[in-house]
Amino acid sequence: MSWYARRENWSAKADDARDAGDIDYARIIHSASFRRLQGKTQILNLGDSDFYRTRLTHSLEVAQISGSLNKQLKTHRADHAAAAHLPDRALIQAIGCTHDLGHPPFGHGGEVALNYCMRDHGGFEGNGQTLRILSRLENFSASAGANLTRRTLLGVLKYPVAASKAANPVLTPALLPGATTIDIIDCHASKPPKAYFDSEADVVEWVLEPLSEEDRTRFQALDLKDKKHHATRHKSLDCSLMDVADDIAYGVHDLEDAIALNLVTESAFRRAVPESVCTSFLDALKARYPKESGNNVYEGMVAALFGGSGSRKHYVNRLVGHFITNARFAEDAAFAEPLLRYRVELPEGPHRFLKALKDFVFDEVIRSPSVQHLEFKGQAMVVAVFEALQSDPKRLLPRDQFARYETAPDGLRVICDYVSGMTDNYLLRTYERLFAPRMGSVFDKL
Repeated sequence: MSWYARRENWSAKADDARDAGDIDYARIIHSASFRRLQGKTQILNLGDSDFYRTRLTHSLEVAQISGSLNKQLKTHRADHAAAAHLPDRALIQAIGCTHDLGHPPFGHGGEVALNYCMRDHGGFEGNGQTLRILSRLENFSASAGANLTRRTLLGVLKYPVAASKAANPVLTPALLPGATTIDIIDCHASKPPKAYFDSEADVVEWVLEPLSEEDRTRFQALDLKDKKHHATRHKSLDCSLMDVADDIAYGVHDLEDAIALNLVTESAFRRAVPESVCTSFLDALKARYPKESGNNVYEGMVAALFGGSGSRKHYVNRLVGHFITNARFAEDAAFAEPLLRYRVELPEGPHRFLKALKDFVFDEVIRSPSVQHLEFKGQAMVVAVFEALQSDPKRLLPRDQFARYETAPDGLRVICDYVSGMTDNYLLRTYERLFAPRMGSVFDKL
């Protein structure tokens, strides 16, 4: 029942000085799925520039920020009861590195496409695929995937409810009505519930085995929604820490990319992130650097962010530091298990500021037509490749994947594993090999 147990028996060699977190971190860093993140879209299309973040660099930044948050809380919140239950640095960095492993090619467009393709076979969702990769698909054990510790998998379990329970039946993946010459996915109806796949129910049961029945039931509670999928309520201590780190990396570092590549304007930033939502950060700067900007701290921040790369990086570092140093513990006394009783969060002021930064990136960059055109195209290619492979698996699947297909309880899940694991470029080359008349070669490696 230990939180550091593994699903398959394994013991380190006598001269191996590593602890459980070190071993989990090593297995993630050396995994094939982690390496593939270098070829997957974070926000911007790969190939547009070699400057901005990919899923790999984003994951490394989340891991680093997770480690810094962990150290900050252990040092400056040491008197809180939760501090004794924080993970070691390697374990929380392992969780940070894993958090995006399951995301498919072409970002959330690819996720919606695969959920449509799997609409009658359990659906698809990136976080659910992460758990599947770690517990089934990686090759560090005979049948337990990466065979990570129970605690690491609990930290990875961002949404601890099965897809069949989280799904709202009013939202059924479908095509948009009205199109006459092409099939277009209804993105709203085809958006997946945030959940783990029902096929991994036995894994989740094993992860939650140390919990009392009361804690387990509460941990898996849902908030029911009328027109959206139902939402989980709780995350573990480690998962909440990683989640704050992910928000910081998204809100600050993806903003840095957007400004550096001239994808957003200063006037749009001022409208979306006015001085009134930045007060926690501006007050901290006034207190620490009273002579630097006088009474125009907001103007100094905007000028620095939209100035040269040196001033921008300086303020990006300040922003990250502000959120890390303001993180705090919260408690839900209804839980007996400390890993569920405590969580990490930002207080209201920094939380409001970070949310404004995230919303700005989402509205101005992710939802911009230039990005949405690429996501639309990628979505169509994902569906086309999936349905081609589905039409004749023996003919079109690589032989090792077809061997898995033949023995799997649900062959479509194997096709989904294969397509979701593709990098953006590999998916594009597969599409061209299948559908472009003048592209492809018998010597292409599948």
